[in-house]
Parts: sequence; structure tokens; C-alpha cells
Amino acid sequence: MAKRPDLSHAQHKIVDRYYANHDTILITKLQELIGDLYMAADAKAAEKLWKRAETALRAAKVEEAKVVKATSARDVKLLALLVEGMIKR
Repeated sequence: MAKRPDLSHAQHKIVDRYYANHDTILITKLQELIGDLYMAADAKAAEKLWKRAETALRAAKVEEAKVVKATSARDVKLLALLVEGMIKR
């Protein structure tokens, strides 16, 4: 990351740790989304959650075909299997 003079030394360390753990953060976010999708009460809320899941999968650099397959099917179990595969790699 380029040095930014507007950040203090402590802030630089925080930013560096964030990017060092970015993949773990995305997996945790996806796991929480899976739980939220199981509990989604209405279709509108579920649709928002699916869009967030799609964005998180793309940010995690998952193959586009897998992203489309998991999100277009709107199958929570398929999404969970995809995230499980991300954890094992």
C-alpha cells in the first residue's frame, strides 16, 4: 500500500492488518450472510442479502461461473458449499 501522509503510524498498522486479513474478513462476512439468508423473512430482504453475497464473492475473487451459479439459483446450501470450499483452500 502506498504511504499516505494523512495517516498516523497506528492507522497505517490498522490498514495493513485489514489487508493482510482481507480474505478471512470476506469469508466471515459470507458466513454471516448465509445465516441471514436462512433467516430472511421476506423476499425483499433476501434479495438484498443475495446482492451483498454476490458482491462479497466477487471481492473474494471467486470464479465468475461459480458466483453466477450460486447466486442465480438462490440456493443457500449451494452458497454454503462454495464458502466451505473457500475455507479449505
